[in-house]
Amino acid sequence: MTGPVTHPWRRFERDLTGRFTVRVRPSWFQLAKGAAAAILTWFVCLLIFPEQLPIFGAIAALIVMQDNVDQSLTRGIERVVGVFVGISVALGAGALFGPQSWLFIAAICVAMSVGWLLRMSPSSTNQIAITALLMIALGGIELDYGAERLIETAIGATIGVALNALVVAPVRTSSVNEAIIELTDHTSRVLLRIADALDAPRDRAWLADMLADARTLQAERGRVHDLLRQARESLRFNPRSRRYREGLAEDDELFQRLQRIVTQVIGMARALADLYDPELVTDPSVIGMVEEMRRAAHDLERLGHISSDLPGPVEPPALTQPYTIPQPHPEHWVLIGSLMEDLRRVRGRITGELD
Repeated sequence: MTGPVTHPWRRFERDLTGRFTVRVRPSWFQLAKGAAAAILTWFVCLLIFPEQLPIFGAIAALIVMQDNVDQSLTRGIERVVGVFVGISVALGAGALFGPQSWLFIAAICVAMSVGWLLRMSPSSTNQIAITALLMIALGGIELDYGAERLIETAIGATIGVALNALVVAPVRTSSVNEAIIELTDHTSRVLLRIADALDAPRDRAWLADMLADARTLQAERGRVHDLLRQARESLRFNPRSRRYREGLAEDDELFQRLQRIVTQVIGMARALADLYDPELVTDPSVIGMVEEMRRAAHDLERLGHISSDLPGPVEPPALTQPYTIPQPHPEHWVLIGSLMEDLRRVRGRITGELD
């Protein structure tokens, strides 16, 4: 049975809108802070330079209002440096060539070359060219005008960074804990499926589905890694960081243990799918291994919920114990030995005996 067929136009529309939209709406509060920073910059700059519209300052305030304070500071520095170099390029081009109609083209070429020579980021290099064009188009090539626009940009960047840091600075730590719990639960379910494959005979389709499910843990682990990086960035230069750092450190420590367990579980699923034999379910040593896998899955799920702030009772540990096989199976010893070693490492990392 096949799923619903997506109309080509719908698919094209989805692909097109996906290039400029996001799945989750940005925080309205961040957008409001960006607008407030631009408005505040506008009036401050008008008090200092009443004869010019503070376009450079308002743009800088909007650009630096990023998802966290660290990114805001980076964008602010990029903006000020880009404007400084762009003004220098415009003044230099004007001094060399005068008010020519093709001065725009010369300014673009010189700006891009300077950015390349200075090893500046693409956004900073583009900023140089944009600033040079705005200088020529709006204010000509006067030194006083360029100095005023640089000061105006610095004011806008400073107001944007300060407002983002001082007015409920964004923190991105809550989603990390939720994602780690989801990864822990998913890994536990995959480990249970591996135990199920050793408890009753399974066909190739079932094994393929089990392996596909296990491989999705890689992408899920990568997502948690990205969320941790974003959380660390959100706490850098953040006045509210002290109250969140301890919790994030605990989540990071748990993830370091968990991602190694994920590696072992994926390896167990791959080995089982490659070397599976229905006769395994009758092997006495495998029967005992199934029980230990289920205990490990229980303790793994418990490990994630102990570290969280979720309400409700947490089940006691299943007290997973080392499991030994006195005599390996003559035909399936490679698979059984591989599963046993991976299970030993999983158990050790759940209990904290292994790093």
